[in-house]
Amino acid sequence: MISVKFRAFPAVNDPESCRRFILGHRKVLEAYGITMITSNNAYWMEHANTYVILAEDADGNAVGGVRVQIADDTHLPIEDAVGNVDKRIYEVVSKYKSSRTAEACGLWNAREVAGIGLSFSLLRAAIAQAGLLGVQTLFALAAPVTVNMCLNAGFVIERSLGKDGFFNYPKLDLVATAMFIDNIADMNNASDEDRSHIFEIRKNPSIVRMETGPKGTAIIEYKLLENACETENK
Repeated sequence: MISVKFRAFPAVNDPESCRRFILGHRKVLEAYGITMITSNNAYWMEHANTYVILAEDADGNAVGGVRVQIADDTHLPIEDAVGNVDKRIYEVVSKYKSSRTAEACGLWNAREVAGIGLSFSLLRAAIAQAGLLGVQTLFALAAPVTVNMCLNAGFVIERSLGKDGFFNYPKLDLVATAMFIDNIADMNNASDEDRSHIFEIRKNPSIVRMETGPKGTAIIEYKLLENACETENK
């Protein structure tokens, strides 16, 4: 049984961990022949409203991660990713900026831990972290293998964008789906299992849980930021 820690931190506070996140993510993308993707650019390391959740094994190796990027004067990754083919994305994001919107992005897990459900847990952790940071709505650009996972976690397909919500991204032979949670506080569209999981770790951001995926079980220690105040003066 593997033990993993989910450690959350503001990107600007820990450049070294951000670099480990980028290298791990890049390695996974390159294994699938993907070399250009907006979410893998390093600009977010200096973005004050980006919060990272890094998954580390018992030896301290980075084995997965996800980011929560809060919308401000800079574009969200989904805007940079699909804005060239559908400028409506800028209008959609702008509509929610006044009520604190964000994007869950950069989700990855290393092949060494494939099958234990780490991506499922990271996505739920990102949603919980967004809620703890006062985010009210949340975007995501999902790969085909993660669409159902996102639907279970409370996202819906944003069908006003692209071709009924779908884009050819990051390559012409790949499809990405624009997705959205319209109410982080209630999570009414989530499955009972996902909603319970998200609410549990939102209530106790330092919880330790045993979680089982298709091919194994992991003990996950959550160390999320409990509120936006934690990000200041660190």
